[in-house]
Amino acid sequence: MSPLPDWLDPLFDASEMRAADAWAIREQGVPSLDLMERAGAGLARATAAAARPGPVRVVVGKGNNGGDGLVVARLLRDDGHDVHVLATVPPEELRGDPAVNLERLPGDPPEPFAPERLEGSGAVVDALLGTGFEGSPREPLASAIAAISRQDAPVVACDVPSGVNASTGEVEGEAVLAAATATFHGSKIGLHVEPGKSHAGRVEVVEIGIPRGAPGAAAAGLISERALDLYPRRKRTGTKFTSGVVVVAGGSLGLTGAPTMAARSAQRAGAGYVQVAVPAPVQPAVDLRLLEQMSRALPDDDGSHTPAGVDVVAQMAERAGAVVLGPGLGRAESAVAFARGVAGAVQAPLVVDADGLNAHAGRLELFGEREAPSVLTPHEGELGRLLEVDSDEIRAHRLRYAREAAERSGAVVLLKGDDTIVAAPGGPVGINSSGTPALATAGTGDVLSGLIGALLAKGLGVFEAAAVGALAHGLAGRAAAERVGADHVMAGDVIETLPQGLTVRG
Repeated sequence: MSPLPDWLDPLFDASEMRAADAWAIREQGVPSLDLMERAGAGLARATAAAARPGPVRVVVGKGNNGGDGLVVARLLRDDGHDVHVLATVPPEELRGDPAVNLERLPGDPPEPFAPERLEGSGAVVDALLGTGFEGSPREPLASAIAAISRQDAPVVACDVPSGVNASTGEVEGEAVLAAATATFHGSKIGLHVEPGKSHAGRVEVVEIGIPRGAPGAAAAGLISERALDLYPRRKRTGTKFTSGVVVVAGGSLGLTGAPTMAARSAQRAGAGYVQVAVPAPVQPAVDLRLLEQMSRALPDDDGSHTPAGVDVVAQMAERAGAVVLGPGLGRAESAVAFARGVAGAVQAPLVVDADGLNAHAGRLELFGEREAPSVLTPHEGELGRLLEVDSDEIRAHRLRYAREAAERSGAVVLLKGDDTIVAAPGGPVGINSSGTPALATAGTGDVLSGLIGALLAKGLGVFEAAAVGALAHGLAGRAAAERVGADHVMAGDVIETLPQGLTVRG
């Protein structure tokens, strides 16, 4: 796989992290005990910072995570903390570096884990399962993990919360709910993808002494604010057409706000000329809401689009840099046929949202027949309909299904959520770092589709446009929340703060 773009902060999966460790130890001669010592030191700092009054309980397993936990116990005891080590395996079963750190442990030896020993803790260190874990924890670890999550002291996880798949964020059984995670060398994918993200708490990367030049992460990265440097600025000699032309195709009786917001978002995001194609009876309501954007009345069937409008949209798209399909479209049979027809006929880059996606339920491969690129922007329910998979299954395996949808459709897939995932077919995955509860309100998806349409129309590549759009959308949501409070943000507020979302921070 090609290196990640420099605007993605690398996130490691388990195999990539193993490769970096092995390279440092075998090829660079870094003692594995030194790596463990530095990992434990960083974890000890994070634990001391999170701890409340009371003893620190370090819960250890038999692997290297348990060895990291033993380093934490030694260093915190050396600093005067009251530390109890609770072991889920007999200490004599420890081997290698964990056994060496057991011998170095001053004071009381580890005692057998018992849930009641967690009572009254100032902090709990989860040093049970590491980045290589997959599946559902077995006993006795499952019971220990459940007990850690039930007690009320802050939990600091070692590298990854036990029970969370470090490569995917999947949680198949019991998993620790951490207040903070100290992760080593580089952050892990599973700490930033739900449901693992909700288990990780605050993530702190600890440098453990792996030399420069180590094998890196190539599969996924966090979308950093450096991506905003990609935004194409208007040129002094430009025109409204060179600034980007966007066509929004959607709307139906009773659903006039969605295409309006997508159009306004596209223009606020920098598009120079925006047209909205709506069924004829919808046009008067849309015109009342639009000033700078143009509307076009299309044939209708009881207020919904019909296939008779496909050729009109294709003609409009001939001078467009992007078409946004779906906002307010509705699910009438004629509108479904219209959406499928537009997706096949339009030769411009296409952003598909809302009922434009629902029109393609079970027909994801149709996007692969397009010559121009596509961006699909589903939430979990819409992606489930596209893949014919229950939405709960999508929720449990977000990364897997975003990647699958990208491969099957040949499109860039942006799976919305607090951890918005942008997956390119055969390429990298970008995970958004700017999510905010402020966006949990009707219409913000329409704002996102208009924003991405503008970025495509201004000349950004399809993966870049989706990634920058996800990032800027979240930053705009945060800016709107600063003005009115996260619980009071409406989609229109996010449109007005898009300039702040698209501005590079100093």
